[in-house]
Amino acid sequence: MSSKKYVAVVRVRGTVGVKRTIEDTLKRLKLTKPNHVVFYELTPSIEGMIKKVKDFVTWGEVDEKFIKEIEKKASKNKEDDNLYRLAPPLKGYGRKGVKHTFQQKGALGYRGEKIKDLIQRMIR
Repeated sequence: MSSKKYVAVVRVRGTVGVKRTIEDTLKRLKLTKPNHVVFYELTPSIEGMIKKVKDFVTWGEVDEKFIKEIEKKASKNKEDDNLYRLAPPLKGYGRKGVKHTFQQKGALGYRGEKIKDLIQRMIR
């Protein structure tokens, strides 16, 4: 069993009114549109980029088994094998929508293991 930690990052919010630095970081993470999901090995640089764009994404830990399961079900982007285009989640992101954190019953920020539930609801 590998000791690598993986994270899933889901872009939740759109592009209107985004600062240039945030937009560049989202592009480096390959999150160009809402409802895109990427999987990364958790490194200090990836963690720093996620924290910078925390007001536009939600993220949490996943394991290799879950990533392989998603690879079979989700539509993959032709240019990048790490990016998946998903539908908006069934029953929405959260009670308060995309402007509040997950801890405030919204959609943004850290979700931990519950990111798996969100991604499952986004696969159709």
